[in-house]
Amino acid sequence: MSLPEKIGFIGTGAMTDAMVRGLLAEPAAVPHVMVSRRSADISAALATEFPQVIVSVDNQAIVDGCDTVVLAIRPQIAEEVIRPLRFRDGQKVISVVAATSRSSLLEWIDANVHLTQAIPLPFVARRKGVTAVYPPDVDTTAVFNVLGSAVECETKAEYDLLAAASALMAMYFGIMHRTTEWLAENGLPEEKGRAYLASLFASLSETALLAGKDIEFIDLSHEFATKGA
Repeated sequence: MSLPEKIGFIGTGAMTDAMVRGLLAEPAAVPHVMVSRRSADISAALATEFPQVIVSVDNQAIVDGCDTVVLAIRPQIAEEVIRPLRFRDGQKVISVVAATSRSSLLEWIDANVHLTQAIPLPFVARRKGVTAVYPPDVDTTAVFNVLGSAVECETKAEYDLLAAASALMAMYFGIMHRTTEWLAENGLPEEKGRAYLASLFASLSETALLAGKDIEFIDLSHEFATKGA
């Protein structure tokens, strides 16, 4: 298990920004990062903030110069960006391209690369993210363990299920929003409701993490329910 000496990102959107910030937060996990100038504002900001970042106008230079290449492209343009690139046999490629099949990626890459797919979330910028990885790979897992934690999926079905479960993020914030509204409608200042609920939910999440695999979530539900209600 090892981290790459130089990792490159093709596509410089919000997810690349989050991953680079997580990898280069002190202490930096990798010595060199290359990013494409696809988003000039993001790439320039990263290069200004982190001396380890090299901005390239040429995606092929990123492929040629990096041990590991992360494909972080919008699915709508993924094929047209990937097909012209010349990857090396055995090169490590991590795809975070959404809604794109493994078979399509391998066809576009057209080389015998070591391909893994991952679903990083924005929290990786603070090294707090949990990332689904498929198929299991020690080096890819090492990257995402630096950025929080990785869950290795043995099958594509497992990977797809975790992708679906991540949709609960919107529901989570929706519950917080509606509850804050209800508290405000009943007389509690909004800032107090927000502060209370954010801390409450953070503590509940921490409890779930610390509970261990032998305690079921439904048992925690019973434990935290108001007795006699």
